[in-house]
Amino acid sequence: MGGKRSAGLLLYRRVEDGIEVLVGHMGGPFFMGREAGAWSVPKGEYGPDELPEAAARREFEEELGLPPPEGDLVPLGEIVQQGGKTVTVWAVEADLDPADAVPGTFTMEWPRGSGTVRAFPEMDRFAWLSPEAAAGLLVRGQDAFLDRLVRQVTGGA
Repeated sequence: MGGKRSAGLLLYRRVEDGIEVLVGHMGGPFFMGREAGAWSVPKGEYGPDELPEAAARREFEEELGLPPPEGDLVPLGEIVQQGGKTVTVWAVEADLDPADAVPGTFTMEWPRGSGTVRAFPEMDRFAWLSPEAAAGLLVRGQDAFLDRLVRQVTGGA
């Protein structure tokens, strides 16, 4: 089976007027100064020898520097992103303070061709947002997870 695969956890919490979801702004120079299309469910790639659920938990910890929350995982299915990557996500009801996150980092040559390798956070900030607000910021296609979560939590169609 070809193509890259990614798995993640979408945290949600109940608030007075519905729910909020925890999403992260992708780090690095390509997303600096961008908002729309620069936010994502905390997720990451996994190989054929790792189960998607285990990868989702591992990636949550790598991206936020916090252990994945305990709780029942609600399967939100999968999507295929524009670049062809298949993304599988589970929701879990939990609350945490985004200020406690200590994001993992990645390294890349920047500026390109400079020979200088720099470290950047995988995600440079996190926020609790309503599903409607998050939908306008997420990478294209990930808003499907928000729709599925709202239907699961509210029991709506």
